[in-house]
Amino acid sequence: MFGAAATYQRLRATLNLNAVQAGARRPFRFLLCGDPGLLAAFRHLLLSGQASDAIPFDAASTLETLPANGSPPADLADAKAIVFFGRPGDRAGARLEDLTALNLPLFALTVDPDAPAAGPPAAPRPGEVADYVVPAIEIEALRGRFLPHLIDVCKGIEIAVGRRLPALRTTVAAKLTRDAALNALKVAGASAVVDHVPVLGVVLGAFASAGDMVAITGIQMMLMLQISATFGKDPDMARMWELLPIVGGGFGFRALARELSGFIPVGGILIKAAIAYAGTVVVGEGATFYEQHGRHMTASDASKVYDDAKTLAMQFARDMFSRLNKNGGNGTPPS
Repeated sequence: MFGAAATYQRLRATLNLNAVQAGARRPFRFLLCGDPGLLAAFRHLLLSGQASDAIPFDAASTLETLPANGSPPADLADAKAIVFFGRPGDRAGARLEDLTALNLPLFALTVDPDAPAAGPPAAPRPGEVADYVVPAIEIEALRGRFLPHLIDVCKGIEIAVGRRLPALRTTVAAKLTRDAALNALKVAGASAVVDHVPVLGVVLGAFASAGDMVAITGIQMMLMLQISATFGKDPDMARMWELLPIVGGGFGFRALARELSGFIPVGGILIKAAIAYAGTVVVGEGATFYEQHGRHMTASDASKVYDDAKTLAMQFARDMFSRLNKNGGNGTPPS
């Protein structure tokens, strides 16, 4: 009982509610220009929500239209990206080079009903232009690469973006989940390495395993609070009780990881990291599902999400192992 209480206190200490609250209030702006009709459709899409969505009064001010003469706003402090809207042929005549001087990522979005959604593999960097094509200003068409990349350039303000713009909430939740899963993978991988170092592993292995359990669970609990805040809820510990069933399975995932890593010397490190990654994805997906539908995922839904995440994580781990081998590492990847 005392051990459980101590663990709870350690977990509680990892949760920074003030940081989540502050992140939800951070200012930001997207600068919009180009075809007025497409621009208006985009604004309407981002500012629309379900009947239960609460849209803050300052949401509209986050979408700023640039003047027709192309002159930049006087203050760019909170601006995160520029989006140019055009129809087929408009891109060639647009003087986007003038906008690159603002040193912001520039998304050139062409709306072509006869073309499939397309875009580059990564978001543009500040001062760069990236071209995207979508068949319509509709959420499903934009979710391919455009919206994920738009959120990628909003590092540190993701919660604020989702809170103010309901149409972006699931994309923001997916980004937060991916980032948390990668952090969990790093923690699990690092502690697994300690487990396999001779002598050091014997002395510190048990402590590393206990420590990574608390650290990864803390990551997952923070993720749930962040997703809840993204969907307009104020973060508090009372909400953790509602969401607790989502994270409960994480202990099982990590126990399995420790068993596997004990039997497979090198592959176990990768398996342990992969399961930590997959378990965190399940938590993020489960929290997003709960915020969208007001109920928890079924066991079969969670199992499918976990299996899909584990497959991706194992592929990621194998790729990492291959890179290590090319750089002079030893060993063979897991089968």
